[in-house]
Amino acid sequence: MTTLPAALDTTERRLHLNISLLTPGHFRGAWRATGNAPADFVDPDHFRRLIRIAERGALTAVFVGDAPALSADIAHAPGLGLDPVVMLAHAAAGTSGIGVIATGSSTYNDPYNLARRYLSLDHLTGGRAGWNVVTTQFDAAAANFGLNAPPAKDERYRRADEFVDVVTKLWDGWRADALVGDRTTGRFADPSRIRGAEHRGEYFSVAGALPLPQSPQGRPLLVQAGASEGGLVLAGKYADVVFSAAQTIEVAHALRTDLRRRAETFGRNPDSLRTSTGLITVVGDTEEQARRREHELRETIPLDSALPQLAAQLGLEDAGLTLDTVVTATDLPQSDSAAPRSAGFLTSIRALLAEKPLTARELIHRFAGGAGHRLAVGTGEQIADTIETWFRAGATDGFTIMPGDVGTGLEAFVDQVVPELVRRGLFAGEYTHSTLRGNLGLGFTEPSLVAG
Repeated sequence: MTTLPAALDTTERRLHLNISLLTPGHFRGAWRATGNAPADFVDPDHFRRLIRIAERGALTAVFVGDAPALSADIAHAPGLGLDPVVMLAHAAAGTSGIGVIATGSSTYNDPYNLARRYLSLDHLTGGRAGWNVVTTQFDAAAANFGLNAPPAKDERYRRADEFVDVVTKLWDGWRADALVGDRTTGRFADPSRIRGAEHRGEYFSVAGALPLPQSPQGRPLLVQAGASEGGLVLAGKYADVVFSAAQTIEVAHALRTDLRRRAETFGRNPDSLRTSTGLITVVGDTEEQARRREHELRETIPLDSALPQLAAQLGLEDAGLTLDTVVTATDLPQSDSAAPRSAGFLTSIRALLAEKPLTARELIHRFAGGAGHRLAVGTGEQIADTIETWFRAGATDGFTIMPGDVGTGLEAFVDQVVPELVRRGLFAGEYTHSTLRGNLGLGFTEPSLVAG
């Protein structure tokens, strides 16, 4: 029998809810299902509509993944098409509360340009932007930037650490009082209150400063998603929010505890870090309706391509995996391999399989054919039960909701799950602050780099 972690007092904790806008949804073949269109992933009206639905539900933020390469499965499903910063700047225009979090690679960018891009998005939204830091592990991305293969994992994370350090120095370069704007004297800004990064390191040499003043929220939000040792160190040192995968409460609780401990080792208040657990959802007016929709979406999964993808994720490429192969926890690699697969995914799946071995076909269905996040199917009340159980157990600070098909699934979540969470006193159901940090309960970030 599974023993749940002791419940936490939630009177001072408030659940956050982010929404992933991956199109057509986390069932990647959902463009074939009723209510979706093949070209949605490049349709600006599609994203504008989604963001407004999310804001109607007072969801904390929308989250957009990215990879600088053509999807390997483009024959069956769209990849990550539009540049997320450009798309979010357009789609969020006219909104007033919802946060916007865009993914950007620390391996295939330069700190100065990225810092300016995300700080620009932050100003355009009035302090509601965030950067999801990824190190990008795929061969296809490396080939687009003149490399024969991605840098080794340790090197990617060393570069990421220095990259984030430079970006935050750049974001902190203007003191809050640097912009003078004195019409009488004609003094626009005080250069003595602006300081460059003045950085010289292993990977970067950056003078700075940015041509932009401080963020309305102190600095844009920093989000991190890697669960390897390098990723966990990066998260403990810098992250405001950590996006994670977990199939069981125990795995999620252990990760949250570890991250808070790591934050303390870097001299941070552990309450300055939030965890956000991925949850794939299929919502229906009845459980039967939700199950029918799940079945419809499941039928869109191209099993011939999903099987080798699963084998690679599990580290079983050479095991002769078939759809009917039963996979056990002991079949999985036991160490944090340097191979391009998610350490967090393997930890989560190992815990799931320890409870009950599953066939490869069952795993593909459980993961919506994709990246291994937990799948929740049911009515709004049933989905809310799952969210409440995990939150009250202290397994997570909130969730990044990943609709099975975003075109219809986001609205179903907003209309059926959110009101139930509000009724239970778990979710605010309204924006209480003007910035993303404020709505996450993180508060204004004071610059660490100021002119003397």
